[in-house]
Amino acid sequence: MTGAQGTAAWELELRTTSAAGTQDVAKRLGAELRPGDLLLLTGELGAGKTTFTQGLGEGLGVRAGIISPTFVLVRIHPALGSGPDLVHVDAYRLGSAAEIDDIDLENTMDTAVTVVEWGQGMVEHLAESRLEVTLLRATGGQTGTEGGLVTDFSTDFSTEDDAEERTIRIAGYGPRWASAPNLDGS
Repeated sequence: MTGAQGTAAWELELRTTSAAGTQDVAKRLGAELRPGDLLLLTGELGAGKTTFTQGLGEGLGVRAGIISPTFVLVRIHPALGSGPDLVHVDAYRLGSAAEIDDIDLENTMDTAVTVVEWGQGMVEHLAESRLEVTLLRATGGQTGTEGGLVTDFSTDFSTEDDAEERTIRIAGYGPRWASAPNLDGS
């Protein structure tokens, strides 16, 4: 593994069967995070990125009420104790790293945990190390497809798919993530 862009030092693959299970995995990961950590979340619409971020927030001990920042681009969730704030970014509508730079995430990178949905290829330059989290739906959005495109544009788990299996792939890059965190729940 060389540099922040390089090859992953390790990869984990976990499966969950509910929104609560996805949040539990994220809560355990959140407890391992510290100021300066950068996470990139990838997955189709409805894969559970915001649900995952809610679990991270719980593990970090930030104020509850995490929702997708799709229309505001960035939400800052303050820590309730001595831990770091959570900066939650949705880069879905952004087209380049230059637009990410305009948001000025560098201002909070050292003091907060930064989570960027849809940020792959745009935010890796912000930190020497990062975690890449990919969430996959078992059905791949099978209900409501047209020409192979998902037409169910729910933004996260819904009551209809709460029991749907998710695969969560986590990969660590850079010196901060030279070894994998313990996420086994023990």
